[in-house]
Amino acid sequence: MVTLSDQGKVIFIIKFTFHFLSSLKKKKIHVSFPISLNKKYLYTAKVDISKLKSEIQMIEKSDFNVLKAENERLSSEIENLKQKLNEEVKKTQGGVRLDLNLERGRIKEELRELDASLKETHSKIESEIAGIRTHMETIKFQILQYMIGTLTGAGALILGKCRFFFFFFFLFY
Repeated sequence: MVTLSDQGKVIFIIKFTFHFLSSLKKKKIHVSFPISLNKKYLYTAKVDISKLKSEIQMIEKSDFNVLKAENERLSSEIENLKQKLNEEVKKTQGGVRLDLNLERGRIKEELRELDASLKETHSKIESEIAGIRTHMETIKFQILQYMIGTLTGAGALILGKCRFFFFFFFLFY
């Protein structure tokens, strides 16, 4: 079996020989070989060329098959990576959605607590206002009682003074 480096050598030798012979023809130098040697050389060259051609075709086919297999392997690897990437993206999206839902639930719970606190504060304020109103009404009633009592007492004093004044006034006159 001829290796790739041997193939290169054979191609070089054939090209060199044809080039050499064509240059001799251009110079009009006639080289004559015995016909049997010429036919023998031509036959071996054809055989070598056909062997070289078949080996190159086999190497091309094997290289093509290797490249095709490598291409298929890379394609399947790319598909696997795409699937893994899609799975990772879905997992990440699921994780983000879960985090968002948990955060939304936590915020709703905080809002419920704040709302309950606000209602409790509102009810305390309302009860305090109601207590203050009741206390104010009580104070008003007491002030009214004291005022009535004071006016009654003042009226009694004034009437008593008037009576005393009229009594002494009619007594001395």
